[in-house]
Amino acid sequence: MVKTGFDSEMYMRKQSEQILKRIERFDKLYLEFGGKLFDDLHAARVLPGFDKAAKIKLLHKLRDKAELIICINAGAIEQNKMRADFGITYGSEVERMIDNISGMGIYINCVVITMFTDQQGALAFKKKLENRGVKVYIHRPTKGYPHDIDAIVSDEGYGANPYIETSRPLVVLTAPGPGSGKLATCLSQLYHENKRGVKAGYAKFETFPIWNLPLNHPVNVAYEAATADLQDVNKVDNFHLDAYGEITVNYNRDIEVFPVVSSILTRITGKECIYKSPTDMGVNMAGYCIVDDEVCCEAAKQEVLRRYFKARCDFLRGAATQETVSRLEFLMSRLGIKEADRPVVEAAKRKSDQNGGAGAIAIELPDGKIVTGKNSDRMSAAAACIFNSVKALAGINDRLKLISPYVIGPILDLKTKILKEKSNKLTLEEALLALSICAATDANAASAIEQLSVLRGLEAHSTHMLGKADEAPLRQLGINLSCSPEFLSGDLFIE
Repeated sequence: MVKTGFDSEMYMRKQSEQILKRIERFDKLYLEFGGKLFDDLHAARVLPGFDKAAKIKLLHKLRDKAELIICINAGAIEQNKMRADFGITYGSEVERMIDNISGMGIYINCVVITMFTDQQGALAFKKKLENRGVKVYIHRPTKGYPHDIDAIVSDEGYGANPYIETSRPLVVLTAPGPGSGKLATCLSQLYHENKRGVKAGYAKFETFPIWNLPLNHPVNVAYEAATADLQDVNKVDNFHLDAYGEITVNYNRDIEVFPVVSSILTRITGKECIYKSPTDMGVNMAGYCIVDDEVCCEAAKQEVLRRYFKARCDFLRGAATQETVSRLEFLMSRLGIKEADRPVVEAAKRKSDQNGGAGAIAIELPDGKIVTGKNSDRMSAAAACIFNSVKALAGINDRLKLISPYVIGPILDLKTKILKEKSNKLTLEEALLALSICAATDANAASAIEQLSVLRGLEAHSTHMLGKADEAPLRQLGINLSCSPEFLSGDLFIE
């Protein structure tokens, strides 16, 4: 089994207690959820044992008190910004969130399209949601922000945004990713609420950086790696240090904007801001729930390495800058780690070299054994590696074929003779479907299928960038994959 370093049950309990305490201070609390509301894969990778659905489970427990507002930046819609770990756009992620959250009985009030400057793609997205019965509000850039407080806190500033009618004591704001305008939406609502005589407050639920871990703790450095494209930097919260004499960690954007937010809150409420620092604004008990620091440190270092490989692949594809790659190289140097500290990298390279450079994948099993798979005439490296892994886990003879020739033959004929595909090898997606068919009549195939769940959380590396039909199933299996920035062929179009 993958080692555990974090107690998720303790985390949800402590976090719920703190949120309830914040709610008691106001008639209505606007709580900004940082990070992913569900499928928080980054947290699950750097804090082994963290339930990737912890936030949505917590919200489900509070569902009688809570309602949800989802924010999305109009520019992200227009640019088709992607959620990388799922390979879908922010717009599609909003739709997925609505489907999944509504199915849990959690009330979704509306979607807010922020920073709207007449983008046609955003208008089309608004119409699409409204046609399906979803309330959508438009918020334009705030007049005077960030320096002209008089303009910001006025009917021409936050008051220019339409007021969103809310009815519950906890209003949670979430988004498909960073830069979605959650803070501005919260403050706009506070302006409207206070004009209506409602004592409304603001707080932030942010997992990273973890405020009570050291600045250079690998878990906090891994957060910098996750936001390397945004050039986020963790810093000591000087406001907290001045107010309490206590060293805490926050990230640069929250620290830089705190004086502005504090002034805005003071102007809106007519009272001195209750928060002395950005750390005060946060509700984050994650640091108290780490039960094995060594496990979390190692997991975080592996995350930094994976982010580094991903940035290099994205750069090769034209989707990242050299500045992002250089930033990750700097973070690796801070932690004193290098590519060789990811054992599956060298194992995959050796296997590929033995196969004439045709490409290979390596995966490290729970017992530390590394299993590899190579590209062949019949099967992709991803499919071969997964099959070899489940054989090892199930104690199946390595030479045994898990897919019957009576099944694989027609599939290959379909690919090449009917669908006219260039490749006649099974992708991982196709191989898993074939394996599931064989499992109905073959005990070994059925045993192999049972081992697939054991792969969740394991480390893997490919010597080349993968197509969707290989990469997507690996990620769905929960495998922590990295790839070398190499194309397997000279083709420009890779499915």
